[in-house]
This record gives sequence, structure tokens and C-alpha cells, in this order.
Amino acid sequence: MKSLFRNLLFVVLILLAVSTLFALFSDPFKTPTQISLSEFADRIKTDSVSKVIVAGDTLNITLKDDSEVVSRKEREASLTESLLNLGVSQDQLSQLNIETAQEGGALAWLAPFAFIILPFAFFLLFFWFMFRQARAGVGQAFDFTKARARLFGAEGSGKEPVTFSDVAGLREAKEEVQEVVDFLKNPKKYLQIGARIPRGVLLVGAPGTGKTLLARAVATEAGVPFFSASGSEFIEMFVGVGSSRVRDLFATAKKSGRSIVFIDELDAIGRMRGAGFGGGHDEREQTLNQILVEMDGFERDSATIVIAATNRPDVLDSALLRPGRFDRRIILDLPDVNDRADILKIHSRGVPLTQEVILREIAERTPGFSGADLANLVNEAAILAARRDKTSVSQDELLESIDKVLLGPERKSHVLSVNEKKITAFHEAGHALTASSLKHADPVRKVSIISRGRAGGYTLKLPTEERHMKTKAEFEDEMAVLLGGYAAERLVFGEISTGASNDLELASEIARRMVKEYGMSEKLGPVTFGEREELMFLNQGMGERQNYSDKVASLIDEEVAGFITRALKSSEGILRKKRPTLEKIAQVLVEKETIEREEFEKLVSSKQSSKKGT
Repeated sequence: MKSLFRNLLFVVLILLAVSTLFALFSDPFKTPTQISLSEFADRIKTDSVSKVIVAGDTLNITLKDDSEVVSRKEREASLTESLLNLGVSQDQLSQLNIETAQEGGALAWLAPFAFIILPFAFFLLFFWFMFRQARAGVGQAFDFTKARARLFGAEGSGKEPVTFSDVAGLREAKEEVQEVVDFLKNPKKYLQIGARIPRGVLLVGAPGTGKTLLARAVATEAGVPFFSASGSEFIEMFVGVGSSRVRDLFATAKKSGRSIVFIDELDAIGRMRGAGFGGGHDEREQTLNQILVEMDGFERDSATIVIAATNRPDVLDSALLRPGRFDRRIILDLPDVNDRADILKIHSRGVPLTQEVILREIAERTPGFSGADLANLVNEAAILAARRDKTSVSQDELLESIDKVLLGPERKSHVLSVNEKKITAFHEAGHALTASSLKHADPVRKVSIISRGRAGGYTLKLPTEERHMKTKAEFEDEMAVLLGGYAAERLVFGEISTGASNDLELASEIARRMVKEYGMSEKLGPVTFGEREELMFLNQGMGERQNYSDKVASLIDEEVAGFITRALKSSEGILRKKRPTLEKIAQVLVEKETIEREEFEKLVSSKQSSKKGT
């Protein structure tokens, strides 16, 4: 950008110079009218001459009508003598304004050469500019193989340092990388006792869990330069460029002494070799081979450590994960409720919050959110408060931002008809009532028929505690809740709509996983079916290879259908038994469009108590 601005300024200056010279020399190139000396004398006699400028033998005459003419006098005689000889009286000469100018000057000798000098100078500058750009292009061609890593942690890098205090949660991960920090600070302590610090540290976690942030914190805590590059930056159309960039990156890091090389999205270049169509000579595999060679080239006392991050460890080449390369794998889990509260405190440091804000409640309502999701939530709340012309963010903006991050913005233009609104209300009421009636289902926090994203309505259910595994009974209740909307439509209207398509898809996926992956089928027993494999052709992602017979496939389909049927019967039984409560919830939804947890629990409990009283 700076070079472009400089070149543009250079061209503008050239144009200004040409315009100035043209303005200076445009008038001298005009040829004035030539008259004889006798005609000049006749005009003096008729009093039509205003001024005469004598420059040698040349007479520049200005007439009273502001026109200009030129004449020449005799070289041997003076102007006065010549005019007197032509009949001009002494009185007419005395009234004439005669001025004398020096003959020649800059314009006199420069004007004849202007048309030659200016084009020559213009073309000379033009070709100089072109050769200068060509030299810059050659330099860029040599820089093409240079690594494009960004430097953090060095003086003058302009990047704000990140410490472990800025990384909320991840207690176990920070303990694991603490030894890397200690080694970079005191390498002799480990070398004297014969210990070898890991050459590479692989950070594995879902997107947004803080892998890059943790790596930067390690560099800041250790006080060493931090070279950051993405795996995709090494891949180019030309074979050999990626490996050259890898060599340049590691050479630069080694020159810095103690340093950290961070490669984000390692799976972009570290996928299994031999699975593609390019043999061993394609660009990606050459880049991977060069990384393996560079990591093997570290001496025992080398103080350069490679940290890489990925969310696809299953596709990495086994040579990367062997001891001596990435021999330390650190798992970064999604934050629990306590970690989410700490993360919200960090991201809300620069955001003015009202006194009523309870970040713990927001943390409880956001299970499964990563650190990036929580940062986005706080930012959306701040944007919403600014749109409402508020000076601080309240609890309402934070709660509303949860729905926006989960489901998308509110679709106010998506207006439902009266019949569609009623169908949606009973659909969501079926979900909510089924969830409140099952033992293993998560409690309902909010029910709404306001369209958000692709959903016509939604039922927000949140667990009361963090769970890392699920039982068969919990899966069965979850499927029953998903089919609650389907069952409510069929029970009330006698037919079903397209609104249950996503619910059916999720329920079918859960049932199929219960049979094929979790061994929860009584008929098929504790056996897994199908092998996951990566489809390299056209980057189609992960696929499945069938390792079972067609007869077993038929049994799997029967078991999946059985799980779905039992879940649907469970949901239908609950809704038939509590039909008045279902209709009351749907009626309130049609009127208010949104029911919060407290009001929903009152509706459910009041109906149950009234039924017991009768």
C-alpha cells in the first residue's frame, strides 16, 4: 500500500510538471500578426497605438483595441529617426508610450527546443519508472518463497502481549505447557539432568477453545519471539514453494535463538500421505516432508519449540505424531460453567455493564459455548445496547444475545398466518410439555414462536449440570422430546407439517448412532458397525465404509425404526394424558409469542394441581 501511494504521487508530480511547462510556453508559440514599418507609422498617425516595446530590431506593438502586432525597424537607424522619416510628427512621437526590453532571455533560447526536450524527458522518466517496477517484481519473485509468518512477542511488533491470566479455564492445559515455559526460561536445568524437552506440542480442541491464545501466552510467559503461521499459507500452486517457506520459517526461528514456531490448522498440510492422487510429488506432501525433516534437524540443546493446533487430529499423518516430533498432545475441552463465567469476565472488561448483570446466570445458559462464542455473545450484547441508545449493557441484552448466537437474528419480516401461528404454537408446546414430563430430559428455559434463523419457533432446554456422557435412557428421552412437536401436530390437527423435518433428522441420527456406535441395541448387542474414513476425492470430508453384511444392515434399519417408534409412542402418551395443559401452553404462546421458564412452570404445575384436585 505504501509503495502504491508513492508511485501514484510520482505520476501526479510528472503530470503537474508537464502542465506547468505547457502553460509557460503555450503563449510564445502563438504567431502574432506581422506589419510593415510604414503601416506602423500610419497607425501612429491615426492614434490607434497604445504601447510599443522595443527589443533590438523587433517592435512588439499593442493597439488600443488590445490586439498585438509585430514589426521590425531598420537596423542602422533608431526608431525615432525612422518614424520621423515616415511622416510621424514630433508631437505624435511624444504621446507614444515606448518601452525598451532586453533582447533574448530564457524564453528566447528555450522556446525553440521545448518540443524536443519535453517529449524526450517524458519518455526518459516513463522508462525509468518501468525498469524500477521490473526490479521490484524480481525482488518479489525472490520473496515468493519466504515464509509469511507473523511475529509476536518481539519489541516493536505492535501486538498486545497475552499471558496465562488472559486465558480463562484450561487449567490442565496450562499446567502441561508450563514445563515448556520453564524450559525456555531455564534450559540448562533440564539439559544437565539429561532431560529432553518435547520438540513439538500439539494442541487439539474444538474451534474457538483458545488454542492460538494459549500458544501466544506461552511465548509471552517465556519472553521469547513467537512466529505464527497458518498451514494454508505454505501451500501454493507451484510445487516446491511450500517446502521453501518451511525452510525459511525454521531458519528464521533458529536465528532468533529461543523461540516458538506456531502452525495453526496443521491438518491443512499434515494429512495422511499416500491417500491422494498426486503420489509423493504433490505440493502438500512435499511441504509435510519438509516439516518432518526440519523437526528432525533440531539438536538436543535446540531452544526452538514447535506448537501446532488442529481440530482434526484423526486425519494427521502418523509420522507427525511419533516421539521426537509432536510427542506431546494437549486436549483443550469446551469450558464448563465456572470457566464460562471467568471467560465472560475477561471479555466484558471493556464493556460497561449495569449493576443487575449476573454473568453466572449467562454462563449457566450457555452450555457448549466455546471461548469464541462467548466473546461473540458479549459483542452482540454491546451492539444491541448501542442500537438502543444505551450507555451500558444490561442482563436483557445478554440474554437476547444468547438466542441470537444460538439460532440467528430475529426474523421480523417472517410473518406467520393465523393457521401457521397456531400450528407452530402447538408444535413448540409439544416439545416443551414432553421435556417437562420426562425424568432424563433437560429443563425448559424458554419457549417461543418468534422466527430466528431457519427456525419458525424454538424450545430452549438447558441442563442443570455439566455432562460428559449420556446413558441410553437419556437418549430415549431426548428423542421423545424431539418428536414431541410431531406428535402434537398429529394429535391436535390430525396431520403433520414440514416444521418437524429437522426434528426427525436429529432423532434419526441419534437412533442410528445408538445402534451403530454405542452398542445400545438389545438385538445386535455391544458391537460397532461401519468404519469412518476420509474421502479424499473432491475433499468430501468423512465417509463410512460398510464392514457388515446386507442382512445386518437390514437389522440396523429395524432397530433404528424401533427406537424412533418407541420414542414417538412415549411422546404421544404424555400429550394425550396432558391435552388440556398442551392447549393452554399453545394458547399463551399465540397471545404472547414467548414464555419464560417461570411462567412455563406455573402453567404446567397449575394444570397438574387442578387435575389432582378434581
